[in-house]
Amino acid sequence: MKSLYEDLPPVEIAGRKLVGRVLFGLLVLISALVGATAGLLLVYTTDLPQVEALEAYRPSSITELYDDHGQVIGSFALQRRVVAGYDDFAPVLRDALVSIEDKDFYRHSGINFWRIVGAAYRDIESGGKVQGASTLTMQLARNLFLSPDRSFHRKVQESMLAVQIERRFTKPQIFTLYANQIFLGHGVYGFEAASEFYFGKPARKLTLAEAALLAGLPKGPGIYSPINHPDKALKRRNLVINAMLEDGKITAAQATDARLSPVVLHLQHDPNSLAPYFVEEIRRYLENRYGADQVHEGGLKVYTSLDVDLQEAANQAVLDGLAAYERRHGWKGNLENVVAEGSALDKYEHPDWEDEPEVNGYVHALVTSSGVGIATLKFGRYAAALGQADVAWTQGKIQNLLRTGDICYVKILSLNANGAARVSLEQDSGAQGALVAIDNASGGIKAMVGGRDFNESKFDRATQALRQVGSSFKPYVYTAVIDQGGSPNDTILDEPVTFETGSGPYSPHNYDEKFEGIITLRRALAQSRNIPALKLASKIGIKTVIDYAERFGISAKLPPYLPVALGSAEITLMEQTAAYSVFPNDGVRVTPRYITRVTDYEGRVLEEDYPDVKDVVSVRTARIMTAMLREVVLHGTGVAAAKMPFPTAGKTGTTNDFTDAWFVGFSPTMTCGVWMGFDEKKTLGAKETGAHAALPIWMNFMNIAMSGKDPGQFQTTDMPALVVQKVDTPDTSPGADETH
Repeated sequence: MKSLYEDLPPVEIAGRKLVGRVLFGLLVLISALVGATAGLLLVYTTDLPQVEALEAYRPSSITELYDDHGQVIGSFALQRRVVAGYDDFAPVLRDALVSIEDKDFYRHSGINFWRIVGAAYRDIESGGKVQGASTLTMQLARNLFLSPDRSFHRKVQESMLAVQIERRFTKPQIFTLYANQIFLGHGVYGFEAASEFYFGKPARKLTLAEAALLAGLPKGPGIYSPINHPDKALKRRNLVINAMLEDGKITAAQATDARLSPVVLHLQHDPNSLAPYFVEEIRRYLENRYGADQVHEGGLKVYTSLDVDLQEAANQAVLDGLAAYERRHGWKGNLENVVAEGSALDKYEHPDWEDEPEVNGYVHALVTSSGVGIATLKFGRYAAALGQADVAWTQGKIQNLLRTGDICYVKILSLNANGAARVSLEQDSGAQGALVAIDNASGGIKAMVGGRDFNESKFDRATQALRQVGSSFKPYVYTAVIDQGGSPNDTILDEPVTFETGSGPYSPHNYDEKFEGIITLRRALAQSRNIPALKLASKIGIKTVIDYAERFGISAKLPPYLPVALGSAEITLMEQTAAYSVFPNDGVRVTPRYITRVTDYEGRVLEEDYPDVKDVVSVRTARIMTAMLREVVLHGTGVAAAKMPFPTAGKTGTTNDFTDAWFVGFSPTMTCGVWMGFDEKKTLGAKETGAHAALPIWMNFMNIAMSGKDPGQFQTTDMPALVVQKVDTPDTSPGADETH
């Protein structure tokens, strides 16, 4: 039998053998490569997540709080994100993102091989790690499933996941997942949340220039932040516009107009800054009921009783009232100085500056220079100057008041787009104020201020602070008397008296050290006389008075001692305010409420809160007490409110040494309580009574709260007309507002 090569020339035989060996070697090499690749794929896919999970994937989203008109007042989130659909993103935004991040997005199958090869070559040439060239699908895979490390291992996994995602989802679905997931700086995730944060509008309303700016952020949210680095953001935006022009997405004229437009931001205020104490109360409640994960990631919708307009009025009234108090007591100085503490002026950031400032707001500012007759200040991105006339109330020279590096307190009078501001010098000596406003009919809390500055103190003086209420406790004494058959026209003797108590003789006095003799109960309450209140409490029993206070919703443990009748009891502002709403409600107590409804991410109702009502006293008693408290305003210690253009009633309260100043009052539709004092028990100063310190805040708020609304009228009782005693011109001294 002949050999295969027997008839061939020796040279040709050698050539064929060589070719055979080469082919065999190639086959072996290919087999090895296939085996190695299969091995690598096995290694890299053993811990790959299941892409099928994306079908049920829902990104962490914001729990939002709404006021009674549907305006956002707060939010809770680990990642600030508003989930949107494909059509919610303006076409110009979709075009901008594709042009700058992934030109072939609608054509490739998850990876762009040639871009990866080019990027890998550049990285190998530069000695770096594999990076860049990721498609939108690859970026989505990385953000959802993988770590951010830049390694060959991660890049392979990213590519394989991208292919799987492309096989299972449509391009619009992939784009939507990406657009909701991507981080865009300043705690914002997704283009819908970014559009609202940077421009104050939904993503579907973005202009070309705005869309291009947002599309430039994924590459480096920190580097291209329009807030921190506006110049870099502008260059990046224009690069996106050029890419869109190259891709034929826009015309040359559109590109030119967009490139020439300045970067104009309309930064969204942190909604939590409007009513931070109110929002914090709700957070604690929600986390206790639903758990922290559900509250911060579940996208709940929480509908509250708050009214944004009334909350703004409350904030302003409290801060203006504190500023007026500070000016009455003169400049104290003792300012913090950051230079003395070793900080650099150009590096200093105050917590107040995290929120966008507003005209008529108050903020802590940094003194950047101080000299004869002028000082320059900085707060956030704004600068201001103070002249000698601006600090005249201090009666000091500006160069002696302020030093470079001082942190001073100012009121913002105007703000300009160019960063210039006009301010007035104020003072923060530590005095605090709180306010609660409740709708009488529903019990809904319409406004709540828990202190001067939530950034500096989270302690809520409206709901957590137990303070002596002074004479604002006396209505419980008179309510008990009236409810047991008494009349406001009954008389009592206002004269020196000594009570025998378990701790010995107790000889109280009226604040003005005077005695009026025989007076009606009506006048005794209006003028806040101490002796009559104590005699009445002694007659019916202090335990009876305490029982009535508890009926009104006072939960603090009140000791059964006679001085409690004058307000030595410690009660929260929330409870005291809610208790007073019983009077205009014809004796019915409506439990205060923050929340009206909570729904989950899909809109299912999780809870719905309805007014919780309870009878406290008779209609007769409530209406008589309303009339008596009306006398406090018309002729008594709260007479300053008599000029208000709607019916009001209420009671002042001042404690010993002027440590606490109160006014709790109501109109036919709303009850409001105000407290002022220091956190530590120290005096506010001479003459800082409830009428002088708290009542002006109450009046400022109530005038705005009732403006343009039907105030209603108080219901009258069928009893014989109340006898009005002649009342002298009300005393404006401290004695006009009694203390215990």
